[in-house]
Amino acid sequence: MSMISAEHSREAQKEQVVKWRRHFHENPELSFQEEKTSQFIYDTLLSFGNLKVSRPTKTSVMAKLFGQKPGKVLAIRADIDALPIQEENDFPFASKTPGVMHACGHDGHAAMLLGACKALWERKDELSGEIRFLFQHAEELTPGGAEEMVEAGVMEGVDAVIGTHLWSPLQTGKIGIIYGPMMASPDTFTITVKGRGGHAGLPYDCIDSVVIAAQVISNLQHIVSRTTDTEEKLVLSVSQIAGGTAHNVLPDEVKMVGTVRSFNQELRESIPGKMESIIKGITSAHGAEYEFDYEYGYRPVINEESVTRFLHETAEELYGNEGVALMKPSMVGEDFSAFLQKADGCFFFTGAGNKEKNITYPHHHAKFTVDEDALDYGVSMFVRAAIKMLGSSEAG
Repeated sequence: MSMISAEHSREAQKEQVVKWRRHFHENPELSFQEEKTSQFIYDTLLSFGNLKVSRPTKTSVMAKLFGQKPGKVLAIRADIDALPIQEENDFPFASKTPGVMHACGHDGHAAMLLGACKALWERKDELSGEIRFLFQHAEELTPGGAEEMVEAGVMEGVDAVIGTHLWSPLQTGKIGIIYGPMMASPDTFTITVKGRGGHAGLPYDCIDSVVIAAQVISNLQHIVSRTTDTEEKLVLSVSQIAGGTAHNVLPDEVKMVGTVRSFNQELRESIPGKMESIIKGITSAHGAEYEFDYEYGYRPVINEESVTRFLHETAEELYGNEGVALMKPSMVGEDFSAFLQKADGCFFFTGAGNKEKNITYPHHHAKFTVDEDALDYGVSMFVRAAIKMLGSSEAG
């Protein structure tokens, strides 16, 4: 292939990935409802030819690409679901589904994995072993789609698993690498303080659930600041509170909802008991009662050392030292962790923010978008990593 035709093919690939991303963005579907999205992916993969395409679950897709001889098995994962958010962007390809949008970059993830699959299919003669392309449903909603795919057997025999997240806080052109703990376990809790309501002007005739709830919220922070090793990363946030109907009425009860984020499993398992001890002590001291529910979310994402170093070196080969950002762990959650229970792996960030283009809105915002120039960086990382692991040392 001549240099000119190779460059033309490269540009065509980049344009196709953008088209796929815009299709997904325009047609978002919520977690566990990705029927049209998964069908589009399934049909597109079949059009490539010589792939073994299957449906591990109702709304997920897996494609297998086999090399010329036996070798390692590499899995590459992308999530495909959207969020229940009304989009406020005015793009020509803005969401056509009221109240649903791709506000976290999963449209780009699906497009990048399709692009990587197409590029690697075109170079299949260079490969040994097997690549599994995992298009995962329902990352945004527990219990999550990753666990379902693992239970369906998609990770059987896999030697390594990789994935990426388009990341708006990171500038386009940067690959974010984190060794070890990367994303936290996103657990949730609900607390209901039950007092005795009455007239707000006569509080001595009531058991004031609002005041008691305020004390609970304040004292829960002692778990982080006074009973946890300062070297540990722990977040405990009350993010919702509801109670009362009028300025002159003390409510019978106040309900609070929140989240706990951590990396250490032993610490994680100790938190519900510490919380309930505080809640019980405060409510009983004031003659109130309580209900407490604690739900464990996804496991933390812990990147394995050797695979992380492999991707770090891959990023440097592609973009130089200046193209790699060594980042700190994030307290957001991700069910990519389910795949890491079955094989060594690494999850990395692909920078997708661009201040010059005013692409600065945070994830899960109604005006969120990604710099489409970032898509090619993700595709290139997947392709180079696969060729390095399963084929020749030369990757384009």
